[in-house]
Amino acid sequence: MRLEGPVVEFLQGAFAETWLEATGNVLGGEPYFPQLSPRGQVATQVIRSSPAGGSFAMYTMFLLVMSSARRSIYITNPYFVPDDRMMRALTEASKRGVRVVLLLPGAIDNNLVRQASRSKFGELFGAGIEIHEYQAGLLHAKTMTVDGIWATVGSTNLDSRSFALNEELNAVVYHTTVVAQLEQVFAEDLKYSRKIEYHHWRGRGFFNQLLEVLSLPIREQL
Repeated sequence: MRLEGPVVEFLQGAFAETWLEATGNVLGGEPYFPQLSPRGQVATQVIRSSPAGGSFAMYTMFLLVMSSARRSIYITNPYFVPDDRMMRALTEASKRGVRVVLLLPGAIDNNLVRQASRSKFGELFGAGIEIHEYQAGLLHAKTMTVDGIWATVGSTNLDSRSFALNEELNAVVYHTTVVAQLEQVFAEDLKYSRKIEYHHWRGRGFFNQLLEVLSLPIREQL
């Protein structure tokens, strides 16, 4: 994602804050923050989350937008291990008529994370949420669109590590044309995915169920 215009100052500000935390050195002044002219018509903001510094802005953003959705929530995420509150936000959205579609990895570099994610599929299916697993390669995109008017692209996984431990940065866009483009990408990715049905999930093997159980005590650390 390429950003131009005044919003870049907020990207630079996030970098400067992280640089200060890591090195103790302050970056400032015209060389680091030049005057930026407006570019384009897309309303954009930058969300930075640094739990170590006391900021849980990213977690709050996701919860608020899930709770505010009225038509659709389309999520692409490789590490999908939401906590109970976020699970509730998603299932409640689906129950009030929002179409919730998850695009998750078919193959992943951490099988324990995969099983921890799949252990909650029953609850999601029960709320009417669609789940697809990407088959064409390793899925690493982290995007979300809501109601055709809001979208975020960034580094944040929907797991406890991102929300409680990691430094994360996302761009948020409010623009129907840009969001429509992202939704088209999502629709294209679904063509290369396998829809998971409830009976498929119920029929998973004993070994996978065992891994799901073993992942429960460390779910919040994944």
